[in-house]
Amino acid sequence: MIIDAHSHVHEPVEAHVALLDEAGVDRAVLFATRPHPERAGDLAALRREMAVLEKALGGRAGTVEAYRGAWRELDAALAAWPGRFIGFLSVPLGLGSQATAEIVEQEVVGRGLRGIGELTPPPGGAGLIEPVLQAAADQGRLPVVVHGSAPTTAEDLATLAALARRYHDVPLVVSQLGGQHWMQALELVRDTPNMYLELSTANIVFAVRLAIHEIPDRTLFGSDAPYGDPVLARALVERVTSPGEVRDRVLGGTIAELVGLG
Repeated sequence: MIIDAHSHVHEPVEAHVALLDEAGVDRAVLFATRPHPERAGDLAALRREMAVLEKALGGRAGTVEAYRGAWRELDAALAAWPGRFIGFLSVPLGLGSQATAEIVEQEVVGRGLRGIGELTPPPGGAGLIEPVLQAAADQGRLPVVVHGSAPTTAEDLATLAALARRYHDVPLVVSQLGGQHWMQALELVRDTPNMYLELSTANIVFAVRLAIHEIPDRTLFGSDAPYGDPVLARALVERVTSPGEVRDRVLGGTIAELVGLG
């Protein structure tokens, strides 16, 4: 099974399914989203969507109520295509342990979703995910995905690794190959057994090749669609691997295990 480990709700969802079909991808991990760059018809519209993204990545995503519209979009996509998407839910950060635990129990586990993410702590604020990791551990070691590209800092990546070691039963996925800090991300993930590295939006081919070579059992094919393209992301993984067990794990085997499909 080929599984895209990183994608966001598209509008319309049928356009996303068409991309998966073109790429020969069986299923995709689907995150809720507030920005929708795929619906922008010109530069001005794209700037408006990207301003929403910038706010989210800066840790200004708002209250639980601000998330609910995106959660409803995710629910609709999962209901329309239950065989194609694997639902993950981003949760607000900074709410404290009890409130976070209640949200994870009610909104993630209670809705039958498979994991948590994509979390977007503000730069310098990776420590804010600790209550989420605690809740994930309490709910059966749910996988947790954290945004890895800018504005995530090198210090944030080090914080994520330290937290992963503290919550060693929780699979912690760093997305986008750690962005500009990809070498540090690769080293930290390699040396932290419960960390995983998702490969989307990489712009350096040998970074993907090295990541798979160093941690073949814990690298994940992903597209970050609509920001990336499943066809191109799959082609890159296949360009730097040979047919066989390692490629199969990267293209879907490992994420299938993490979400209970393996």
